[in-house]
Amino acid sequence: MNWKVPLFDLDIGKEEIEAISRVIDSKWISMGQVTREFEREFAQRHGAKHGIAVCNCTAALHLALKALGIGKGDEVICPSLTFVATANSILYTGATPVFADIVDKDNLNVSPYDIESKINEKTKVILVVHYAGFPCDMDRIMEIARKYNLFVIEDAAHAPGAEYYSKKRKGKREKVGTIGDIGCFSFFSNKNMTTGEGGMVVTNNDEFADKIRIMRSHGMTSLTWDRYKGLSYNYDVIELGFNYRMDEMRAALGLVQLKKLDKNNERRKKLWKLYKEKLNDIEEVNIPFLKFSGISSYHIFPILLSQKINREDFIQYLRTKGIQTSIHYPPIHLFSYYKKLLRSNDNLPLTEYVGRKEVTLPLFPAMREDDVDYIVKSVKNYLKNSKSF
Repeated sequence: MNWKVPLFDLDIGKEEIEAISRVIDSKWISMGQVTREFEREFAQRHGAKHGIAVCNCTAALHLALKALGIGKGDEVICPSLTFVATANSILYTGATPVFADIVDKDNLNVSPYDIESKINEKTKVILVVHYAGFPCDMDRIMEIARKYNLFVIEDAAHAPGAEYYSKKRKGKREKVGTIGDIGCFSFFSNKNMTTGEGGMVVTNNDEFADKIRIMRSHGMTSLTWDRYKGLSYNYDVIELGFNYRMDEMRAALGLVQLKKLDKNNERRKKLWKLYKEKLNDIEEVNIPFLKFSGISSYHIFPILLSQKINREDFIQYLRTKGIQTSIHYPPIHLFSYYKKLLRSNDNLPLTEYVGRKEVTLPLFPAMREDDVDYIVKSVKNYLKNSKSF
């Protein structure tokens, strides 16, 4: 379908094409020097000591959990209002995901209060997700983690460039992904910066970084690039590793995209504020995160429809107007596989409400103010003419 306004669009230009061409011309396209440069640049940009590039964010989460020694019999607390990869990565280790509810309808991040209520002797990790690019309450979450001697992993797939304002430390600004023990980022095609597929692990812990680097490439002590450059001629295998490497072409894309991140996030912020200004007086639409303080990456623009509105009719009407929408997210604990696997009686009323009433409107840097006007006008027309209430 030819969308008048798609949900997202890519900021890809000649710089990216030239960067990929240089890699191809070098005739070294698997993980090598360009990947290492991308790791350094990304880590430095986010104030982290270590950056480890991987094939996607799911791999990043899996490696993070493995580096922390998580396995069978352990429990990891995470939100259900997230992409299924967050919980899948826990299952890959043999551990069990335990779902916590969100704060409320104005803050769709995981609730520290509900996190603490789910902790028991099996709990080893709190895995938070910075929903839509808005940082969680990391002061309270880190306080809980220290109280119960737990690790913290940040799923920052939505949040490259976002910053948390710490109330405990007099407004100190901290880069999202570096507050917990390990942070994980996504470069999927709809993210704020993209390599098509790809991800990054960041940490300030030398031991965790060493483990993740080893496990990323089959548990080997040296890489093909090292042997090609004559830095090594042999290797040992010291861990059960995985093939989670990033290639040079994606790393080249990432280096260019990283340079655009601040500008594009600022553009997203401008469009987000325009949406807020034009939708804020509509009774049937609730905009989360209006009371947010800090720096968001403004990854998506979620709205919550009132109980009166039929979401399927609303989405279909916007579709007839050429406006693409999405849902972030169907709750994980309600998926057939997870209901059968866990057989739990999760009480997540706020998550389930959002799962029924959330709609994501288009948001990407190349959008025009006219696009926002058109979308808002279409929303208002639907509400004016709808027979569902």
